[in-house]
Amino acid sequence: MPSLSLWDRAVAKRLPLSVDLELTARCNNACRHCYVNRAAGDAAARAREMDYPFLMDLADQAVSLGTLWCLLTGGEPLLREDFAEIYIGLRKKGLLVSVFTNAILVGEKEVELFKAHPPRLVEVSVYGATETTYERVTRTPGSYRAFRKGLDRLLDAGIKVRFKTMAVRSNVAELPEIADFCRQRTSDVYRFDPVLHLRVDGDRVRNEEIRAERLAPAEIVALERSDPERFGALMRNCDSLILPDRAAVGCRHLFYCTAGRAAFGVTWNGRFSLCLSLRGEEALYDLRRGSLRAAWEDFAPRLLDLKSERPEFLARCGGCPIVNLCLWCPAHAYLETGALDEPVEYFCEVAHARSRALQDVLGAGAKEGAS
Repeated sequence: MPSLSLWDRAVAKRLPLSVDLELTARCNNACRHCYVNRAAGDAAARAREMDYPFLMDLADQAVSLGTLWCLLTGGEPLLREDFAEIYIGLRKKGLLVSVFTNAILVGEKEVELFKAHPPRLVEVSVYGATETTYERVTRTPGSYRAFRKGLDRLLDAGIKVRFKTMAVRSNVAELPEIADFCRQRTSDVYRFDPVLHLRVDGDRVRNEEIRAERLAPAEIVALERSDPERFGALMRNCDSLILPDRAAVGCRHLFYCTAGRAAFGVTWNGRFSLCLSLRGEEALYDLRRGSLRAAWEDFAPRLLDLKSERPEFLARCGGCPIVNLCLWCPAHAYLETGALDEPVEYFCEVAHARSRALQDVLGAGAKEGAS
Protein backbone atom coordinates (compact mmCIF):
# COMPACT_ATOMS: atom_id res chain seq x y z
CA MET A 1 0.00 0.00 0.00
CA PRO A 2 1.24 3.52 -0.74
CA SER A 3 2.16 5.50 2.36
CA LEU A 4 -0.26 8.25 3.33
CA SER A 5 0.85 11.88 3.23
CA LEU A 6 0.94 13.96 6.39
CA TRP A 7 -2.22 15.72 5.18
CA ASP A 8 -4.03 12.43 4.49
CA ARG A 9 -3.14 11.11 7.93
CA ALA A 10 -4.38 14.34 9.49
CA VAL A 11 -7.69 14.08 7.63
CA ALA A 12 -8.08 10.49 8.80
CA LYS A 13 -7.47 11.48 12.41
CA ARG A 14 -9.04 14.97 12.22
CA LEU A 15 -5.87 16.78 13.25
CA PRO A 16 -5.97 20.54 12.50
CA LEU A 17 -2.77 20.85 10.51
CA SER A 18 -3.62 24.24 9.06
CA VAL A 19 -5.28 27.45 10.25
CA ASP A 20 -6.27 30.49 8.18
CA LEU A 21 -6.22 33.61 10.37
CA GLU A 22 -8.13 36.59 9.01
CA LEU A 23 -6.31 39.42 10.78
CA THR A 24 -8.65 42.11 9.49
CA ALA A 25 -11.57 42.64 7.14
CA ARG A 26 -10.22 46.10 6.26
CA CYS A 27 -8.39 46.71 3.00
CA ASN A 28 -6.65 49.61 1.28
CA ASN A 29 -8.30 48.62 -2.02
CA ALA A 30 -11.99 48.52 -2.93
CA CYS A 31 -11.91 45.66 -5.43
CA ARG A 32 -15.11 45.10 -7.38
CA HIS A 33 -15.16 41.35 -6.77
CA CYS A 34 -14.13 41.15 -3.10
CA TYR A 35 -16.48 39.29 -0.79
CA VAL A 36 -15.08 40.47 2.55
CA ASN A 37 -13.29 43.85 2.38
CA ARG A 38 -14.22 46.88 4.45
CA ALA A 39 -12.70 50.34 4.19
CA ALA A 40 -9.17 50.73 5.55
CA GLY A 41 -10.37 53.39 8.00
CA ASP A 42 -13.43 51.48 9.26
CA ALA A 43 -13.09 52.21 12.98
CA ALA A 44 -15.91 49.88 14.01
CA ALA A 45 -14.32 46.92 12.23
CA ARG A 46 -10.90 47.77 13.64
CA ALA A 47 -12.26 47.84 17.20
CA ARG A 48 -13.58 44.27 16.84
CA GLU A 49 -10.37 42.74 15.45
CA MET A 50 -8.54 40.09 17.47
CA ASP A 51 -5.77 41.71 19.50
CA TYR A 52 -2.24 40.41 19.99
CA PRO A 53 -2.77 38.61 23.34
CA PHE A 54 -5.90 36.88 21.98
CA LEU A 55 -4.04 35.77 18.85
CA MET A 56 -1.09 34.42 20.83
CA ASP A 57 -3.39 32.47 23.14
CA LEU A 58 -5.22 31.14 20.08
CA ALA A 59 -1.88 30.09 18.55
CA ASP A 60 -0.96 28.18 21.72
CA GLN A 61 -4.28 26.34 21.55
CA ALA A 62 -3.85 25.58 17.85
CA VAL A 63 -0.34 24.20 18.33
CA SER A 64 -1.51 22.03 21.22
CA LEU A 65 -4.05 20.46 18.83
CA GLY A 66 -1.40 19.69 16.21
CA THR A 67 -1.45 22.74 13.93
CA LEU A 68 1.67 23.27 11.81
CA TRP A 69 0.77 25.80 9.11
CA CYS A 70 -0.72 29.25 9.52
CA LEU A 71 -1.95 31.61 6.80
CA LEU A 72 -2.32 35.32 7.57
CA THR A 73 -4.96 36.89 5.38
CA GLY A 74 -7.61 39.59 5.34
CA GLY A 75 -8.71 42.08 4.06
CA GLU A 76 -5.14 43.27 3.82
CA PRO A 77 -3.18 41.88 6.80
CA LEU A 78 -0.40 44.48 6.47
CA LEU A 79 -2.91 47.15 7.52
CA ARG A 80 -2.47 45.86 11.06
CA GLU A 81 -0.02 48.18 12.86
CA ASP A 82 1.02 45.21 14.98
CA PHE A 83 1.51 42.89 11.99
CA ALA A 84 5.25 42.39 12.66
CA GLU A 85 4.60 41.56 16.31
CA ILE A 86 1.87 39.07 15.37
CA TYR A 87 3.98 37.51 12.61
CA ILE A 88 7.04 37.00 14.83
CA GLY A 89 4.88 35.78 17.71
CA LEU A 90 3.27 33.09 15.56
CA ARG A 91 6.64 31.93 14.23
CA LYS A 92 7.97 31.67 17.78
CA LYS A 93 5.12 29.28 18.50
CA GLY A 94 6.63 26.97 15.86
CA LEU A 95 4.08 27.70 13.13
CA LEU A 96 5.06 27.83 9.46
CA VAL A 97 3.56 31.16 8.43
CA SER A 98 2.36 32.29 4.99
CA VAL A 99 0.96 35.69 4.06
CA PHE A 100 -1.65 36.77 1.49
CA THR A 101 -1.20 40.41 0.47
CA ASN A 102 -1.72 42.88 -2.35
CA ALA A 103 1.90 44.04 -1.74
CA ILE A 104 0.90 47.72 -1.75
CA LEU A 105 2.01 48.25 1.84
CA VAL A 106 5.27 46.30 1.51
CA GLY A 107 8.04 48.72 2.46
CA GLU A 108 11.59 48.31 3.65
CA LYS A 109 10.38 47.43 7.15
CA GLU A 110 8.30 44.51 5.86
CA VAL A 111 11.14 43.29 3.64
CA GLU A 112 13.57 43.31 6.55
CA LEU A 113 11.02 41.41 8.63
CA PHE A 114 10.64 38.70 5.99
CA LYS A 115 14.40 38.49 5.43
CA ALA A 116 15.08 38.07 9.13
CA HIS A 117 12.16 35.68 9.63
CA PRO A 118 11.41 34.02 6.27
CA PRO A 119 7.77 33.19 5.62
CA ARG A 120 6.75 29.87 4.16
CA LEU A 121 5.57 31.96 1.21
CA VAL A 122 4.01 35.30 0.33
CA GLU A 123 1.13 35.11 -2.12
CA VAL A 124 0.48 38.34 -4.01
CA SER A 125 -2.74 39.21 -5.81
CA VAL A 126 -2.27 40.66 -9.32
CA TYR A 127 -5.36 42.39 -10.69
CA GLY A 128 -3.89 43.69 -13.92
CA ALA A 129 -0.66 43.92 -15.90
CA THR A 130 -1.26 47.59 -16.67
CA GLU A 131 -2.21 50.53 -14.49
CA THR A 132 -5.54 51.02 -16.27
CA THR A 133 -6.75 47.46 -15.77
CA TYR A 134 -5.34 47.07 -12.26
CA GLU A 135 -7.05 50.21 -11.00
CA ARG A 136 -10.27 49.40 -12.83
CA VAL A 137 -10.44 46.38 -10.51
CA THR A 138 -9.13 47.97 -7.29
CA ARG A 139 -10.92 51.32 -7.75
CA THR A 140 -7.99 52.89 -5.87
CA PRO A 141 -5.91 55.59 -7.63
CA GLY A 142 -2.18 55.02 -7.23
CA SER A 143 -2.60 51.39 -6.23
CA TYR A 144 -0.81 49.98 -9.29
CA ARG A 145 2.42 51.90 -8.75
CA ALA A 146 2.39 51.06 -5.05
CA PHE A 147 1.79 47.38 -5.88
CA ARG A 148 4.72 47.33 -8.33
CA LYS A 149 7.05 48.94 -5.79
CA GLY A 150 6.05 46.54 -3.05
CA LEU A 151 6.32 43.52 -5.31
CA ASP A 152 9.74 44.56 -6.60
CA ARG A 153 10.93 44.92 -3.02
CA LEU A 154 9.87 41.35 -2.24
CA LEU A 155 11.41 39.90 -5.39
CA ASP A 156 14.67 41.87 -5.07
CA ALA A 157 15.03 40.59 -1.51
CA GLY A 158 14.62 36.98 -2.64
CA ILE A 159 11.39 36.42 -0.71
CA LYS A 160 9.46 33.37 -1.96
CA VAL A 161 6.48 34.79 -3.87
CA ARG A 162 3.49 33.12 -5.48
CA PHE A 163 0.92 34.87 -7.63
CA LYS A 164 -2.84 34.67 -8.06
CA THR A 165 -5.52 36.65 -9.80
CA MET A 166 -9.27 36.67 -9.99
CA ALA A 167 -10.60 36.36 -13.53
CA VAL A 168 -13.25 39.08 -13.67
CA ARG A 169 -15.05 41.08 -16.30
CA SER A 170 -12.83 44.08 -15.59
CA ASN A 171 -9.54 42.27 -16.36
CA VAL A 172 -10.54 39.35 -18.61
CA ALA A 173 -9.12 40.98 -21.76
CA GLU A 174 -5.73 41.24 -20.05
CA LEU A 175 -5.53 37.79 -18.46
CA PRO A 176 -2.87 36.44 -20.88
CA GLU A 177 -0.69 39.46 -20.08
CA ILE A 178 -1.32 38.96 -16.34
CA ALA A 179 -0.25 35.30 -16.67
CA ASP A 180 2.93 36.34 -18.51
CA PHE A 181 3.63 39.03 -15.90
CA CYS A 182 3.41 36.48 -13.09
CA ARG A 183 5.22 33.58 -14.73
CA GLN A 184 8.12 35.82 -15.72
CA ARG A 185 8.64 36.70 -12.06
CA THR A 186 8.45 33.34 -10.33
CA SER A 187 9.06 29.68 -11.00
CA ASP A 188 6.54 28.94 -8.25
CA VAL A 189 2.76 28.67 -8.53
CA TYR A 190 0.59 31.09 -10.50
CA ARG A 191 -3.12 30.48 -10.22
CA PHE A 192 -6.29 32.20 -11.31
CA ASP A 193 -9.83 31.80 -10.05
CA PRO A 194 -12.81 32.57 -12.30
CA VAL A 195 -15.55 31.70 -9.79
CA LEU A 196 -16.64 34.71 -7.73
CA HIS A 197 -18.56 34.43 -4.47
CA LEU A 198 -20.97 36.88 -2.93
CA ARG A 199 -20.37 39.08 0.12
CA VAL A 200 -20.13 37.71 3.66
CA ASP A 201 -22.02 40.79 4.89
CA GLY A 202 -24.82 40.33 2.33
CA ASP A 203 -24.42 43.89 0.99
CA ARG A 204 -26.89 44.05 -1.92
CA VAL A 205 -25.12 46.80 -3.86
CA ARG A 206 -21.75 45.07 -3.61
CA ASN A 207 -23.32 41.73 -4.52
CA GLU A 208 -24.69 43.22 -7.73
CA GLU A 209 -21.19 44.49 -8.52
CA ILE A 210 -19.82 40.98 -8.02
CA ARG A 211 -22.48 39.46 -10.27
CA ALA A 212 -21.59 42.01 -12.95
CA GLU A 213 -17.95 40.89 -12.76
CA ARG A 214 -18.72 37.19 -13.23
CA LEU A 215 -17.74 35.53 -16.49
CA ALA A 216 -20.24 33.38 -18.35
CA PRO A 217 -19.66 29.60 -18.08
CA ALA A 218 -18.57 29.39 -21.73
CA GLU A 219 -16.03 32.18 -21.13
CA ILE A 220 -14.63 30.37 -18.09
CA VAL A 221 -14.16 27.16 -20.06
CA ALA A 222 -12.57 28.98 -22.99
CA LEU A 223 -10.22 30.74 -20.58
CA GLU A 224 -9.23 27.50 -18.87
CA ARG A 225 -8.73 25.65 -22.16
CA SER A 226 -6.47 28.45 -23.40
CA ASP A 227 -4.15 27.96 -20.41
CA PRO A 228 -2.24 24.65 -20.80
CA GLU A 229 -1.20 24.59 -17.14
CA ARG A 230 -4.74 25.07 -15.86
CA PHE A 231 -6.47 22.71 -18.27
CA GLY A 232 -3.71 20.14 -17.92
CA ALA A 233 -4.37 20.04 -14.17
CA LEU A 234 -8.07 19.49 -14.83
CA MET A 235 -7.25 16.65 -17.19
CA ARG A 236 -4.78 15.02 -14.79
CA ASN A 237 -7.27 15.17 -11.93
CA CYS A 238 -10.46 14.37 -13.82
CA ASP A 239 -10.68 10.98 -12.11
CA SER A 240 -11.18 12.79 -8.80
CA LEU A 241 -13.26 15.63 -10.25
CA ILE A 242 -15.76 13.48 -12.13
CA LEU A 243 -17.13 10.67 -9.96
CA PRO A 244 -19.75 8.59 -11.79
CA ASP A 245 -20.32 6.30 -8.79
CA ARG A 246 -21.36 9.24 -6.62
CA ALA A 247 -24.74 9.44 -8.35
CA ALA A 248 -25.65 6.00 -6.97
CA VAL A 249 -24.69 6.89 -3.41
CA GLY A 250 -27.14 9.76 -2.89
CA CYS A 251 -25.14 11.23 -0.01
CA ARG A 252 -27.13 13.55 2.27
CA HIS A 253 -24.10 15.03 4.04
CA LEU A 254 -23.38 18.69 3.28
CA PHE A 255 -19.64 18.77 3.93
CA TYR A 256 -17.29 16.54 1.95
CA CYS A 257 -14.13 18.69 1.60
CA THR A 258 -11.17 18.83 4.00
CA ALA A 259 -12.53 21.92 5.80
CA GLY A 260 -12.94 21.04 9.44
CA ARG A 261 -11.02 17.81 8.99
CA ALA A 262 -7.43 19.00 8.63
CA ALA A 263 -7.93 22.75 8.47
CA PHE A 264 -10.02 25.54 9.94
CA GLY A 265 -10.35 29.30 9.81
CA VAL A 266 -10.74 32.13 12.30
CA THR A 267 -12.51 35.29 11.18
CA TRP A 268 -11.21 38.78 11.90
CA ASN A 269 -13.62 39.14 14.85
CA GLY A 270 -12.69 35.86 16.54
CA ARG A 271 -15.13 33.32 15.15
CA PHE A 272 -14.10 29.73 14.46
CA SER A 273 -15.23 28.44 11.07
CA LEU A 274 -14.61 25.26 9.12
CA CYS A 275 -13.28 27.62 6.43
CA LEU A 276 -13.24 31.39 5.98
CA SER A 277 -15.95 31.28 3.31
CA LEU A 278 -18.44 29.74 5.75
CA ARG A 279 -20.18 32.65 7.48
CA GLY A 280 -23.70 31.53 8.41
CA GLU A 281 -24.24 32.47 12.06
CA GLU A 282 -25.17 28.90 12.96
CA ALA A 283 -21.88 27.72 11.41
CA LEU A 284 -19.65 30.00 13.51
CA TYR A 285 -18.29 29.46 17.03
CA ASP A 286 -17.31 32.48 19.16
CA LEU A 287 -13.78 31.84 20.41
CA ARG A 288 -14.05 34.77 22.81
CA ARG A 289 -16.58 32.69 24.77
CA GLY A 290 -15.12 29.22 24.38
CA SER A 291 -11.96 27.30 23.61
CA LEU A 292 -10.50 26.24 20.30
CA ARG A 293 -10.46 22.65 21.54
CA ALA A 294 -14.22 22.79 22.17
CA ALA A 295 -14.72 24.28 18.70
CA TRP A 296 -12.60 21.62 17.03
CA GLU A 297 -13.62 18.54 19.02
CA ASP A 298 -17.30 19.28 19.63
CA PHE A 299 -18.69 22.06 17.44
CA ALA A 300 -16.93 21.11 14.17
CA PRO A 301 -17.94 17.40 14.21
CA ARG A 302 -21.59 18.39 14.70
CA LEU A 303 -21.37 20.66 11.66
CA LEU A 304 -19.64 18.01 9.59
CA ASP A 305 -22.43 15.59 10.38
CA LEU A 306 -25.14 17.90 9.03
CA LYS A 307 -27.40 16.27 6.46
CA SER A 308 -29.96 17.74 4.10
CA GLU A 309 -33.60 16.83 3.66
CA ARG A 310 -34.11 19.36 0.87
CA PRO A 311 -35.42 17.39 -2.15
CA GLU A 312 -33.83 19.68 -4.72
CA PHE A 313 -30.41 19.39 -3.08
CA LEU A 314 -30.66 15.60 -2.82
CA ALA A 315 -31.78 15.30 -6.45
CA ARG A 316 -29.10 17.60 -7.83
CA CYS A 317 -26.03 18.25 -5.67
CA GLY A 318 -26.36 15.28 -3.31
CA GLY A 319 -25.70 12.74 -6.04
CA CYS A 320 -23.99 14.90 -8.65
CA PRO A 321 -20.98 13.17 -10.25
CA ILE A 322 -19.40 16.50 -11.26
CA VAL A 323 -19.96 18.47 -8.07
CA ASN A 324 -16.19 18.89 -7.72
CA LEU A 325 -16.13 20.82 -11.00
CA CYS A 326 -18.56 23.46 -9.80
CA LEU A 327 -16.98 24.12 -6.42
CA TRP A 328 -20.43 23.99 -4.84
CA CYS A 329 -20.18 23.78 -1.09
CA PRO A 330 -22.34 24.79 1.86
CA ALA A 331 -20.26 27.94 2.40
CA HIS A 332 -20.74 29.25 -1.12
CA ALA A 333 -24.37 28.13 -1.16
CA TYR A 334 -25.02 30.17 1.98
CA LEU A 335 -23.42 33.28 0.51
CA GLU A 336 -25.59 32.91 -2.60
CA THR A 337 -28.90 31.84 -1.12
CA GLY A 338 -28.85 32.11 2.68
CA ALA A 339 -29.15 28.30 2.96
CA LEU A 340 -26.39 25.71 3.39
CA ASP A 341 -28.07 23.15 1.14
CA GLU A 342 -29.42 25.17 -1.77
CA PRO A 343 -28.20 24.46 -5.32
CA VAL A 344 -26.61 27.44 -7.10
CA GLU A 345 -27.54 27.63 -10.77
CA TYR A 346 -24.46 29.60 -11.85
CA PHE A 347 -22.06 27.08 -10.30
CA CYS A 348 -24.03 24.25 -11.86
CA GLU A 349 -23.77 25.81 -15.32
CA VAL A 350 -20.01 26.25 -14.89
CA ALA A 351 -19.64 22.61 -13.81
CA HIS A 352 -21.51 21.26 -16.83
CA ALA A 353 -19.54 23.49 -19.19
CA ARG A 354 -16.28 22.19 -17.69
CA SER A 355 -17.50 18.61 -17.88
CA ARG A 356 -18.38 18.96 -21.56
CA ALA A 357 -14.94 20.41 -22.29
CA LEU A 358 -13.18 17.57 -20.49
CA GLN A 359 -15.32 14.94 -22.20
CA ASP A 360 -14.63 16.53 -25.60
CA VAL A 361 -10.88 16.32 -25.06
CA LEU A 362 -11.04 12.81 -23.60
CA GLY A 363 -13.24 11.69 -26.49
CA ALA A 364 -10.89 13.18 -29.05
CA GLY A 365 -7.94 11.45 -27.38
CA ALA A 366 -9.74 8.12 -27.44
CA LYS A 367 -10.46 8.48 -31.16
CA GLU A 368 -6.81 9.31 -31.89
CA GLY A 369 -5.70 6.29 -29.88
CA ALA A 370 -8.02 4.00 -31.80
CA SER A 371 -6.97 5.26 -35.23
